[in-house]
Amino acid sequence: MPSFMDFSVQPANANERLDVWLLAQVGEGSSRAEVQRWIKNGAVVLNGAPSCNPAKKVKVGEVFSLTIPAAPAYPVTPENIPLEIIYEDEALLVINKPVGLTVHPAPGNRSGTLVNALLHHCGAALSAENGTERPGIVHRLDKDTSGLLVVAKTAQAHRHLAKQFAAHGLDGRLSRTYQAIIRGVITPAADTITGNIGRHPTLRIPRAVVNIGGKHAVTHYKTLQTFGSIASLLELRLETGRTHQIRVHLAHKNHAVLADPLYGPRGPIAPNLELPPHQLLHAAELGFVHPKTQKKLHFTAPLPASLTHVIKQLNQMVK
Repeated sequence: MPSFMDFSVQPANANERLDVWLLAQVGEGSSRAEVQRWIKNGAVVLNGAPSCNPAKKVKVGEVFSLTIPAAPAYPVTPENIPLEIIYEDEALLVINKPVGLTVHPAPGNRSGTLVNALLHHCGAALSAENGTERPGIVHRLDKDTSGLLVVAKTAQAHRHLAKQFAAHGLDGRLSRTYQAIIRGVITPAADTITGNIGRHPTLRIPRAVVNIGGKHAVTHYKTLQTFGSIASLLELRLETGRTHQIRVHLAHKNHAVLADPLYGPRGPIAPNLELPPHQLLHAAELGFVHPKTQKKLHFTAPLPASLTHVIKQLNQMVK
């Protein structure tokens, strides 16, 4: 089924390009090229007529109606991919996702994902609330971020969990804690990073902290350990859930997640320090209220070998 949305231009967004402004409104999951196709194909309407120029400058008070075409459905094949299951019952599973495992299929990546593995393990016993390509998926982690994910088996569990994630823990039900190794030593040692996240206005990186538009984002952090002036181990908690939020916020503070191929500066930070080809970020703790029993569950996952190996090297460097 296609989806229909209306968006009103606010004063802060006056004179932005239509494609750039609309992309910020629809949020994560779409690309600028995709938004431009919608515009050129007449899916964006202003005052009853298609607005087909992606470069049009929007004006305050204009209301655009967007019809997003239904995405074509592709069959997802069960695959016997090993899973580290931390907890499982009739309503849900908690998975410790390894680095390198994509959560769900996407164009150009139809196999080898967590969803393929879940279909093999659970069969039809997965929630269909997110469609046939994302059965059971309540929230996501980046492909190269390891750690804890909860998966819903029933529609009731999915809706209940989705509400908890939408509240981001502000109602006291959900708790999510990450750990990351970052460049340098951040000051103060514990603080909150705020800044709207949207598409970078000039660079080809996916996301950035932006002064105009974007979506409100808040990240809380505290330092767990420092390694001289080379690097630090942080604990982080999200108050909002934007794409790449931790990575973008830390890069904005000039303390990018170590080995981050998208947001980190290139080049070594210390002689002979061996780094993996992915960001050193791990979803270490997850707590939520069980949809059926209403009991609070809490899970932890130890740091993966890629992070512990780097920590061992850093400790040796600063002895």
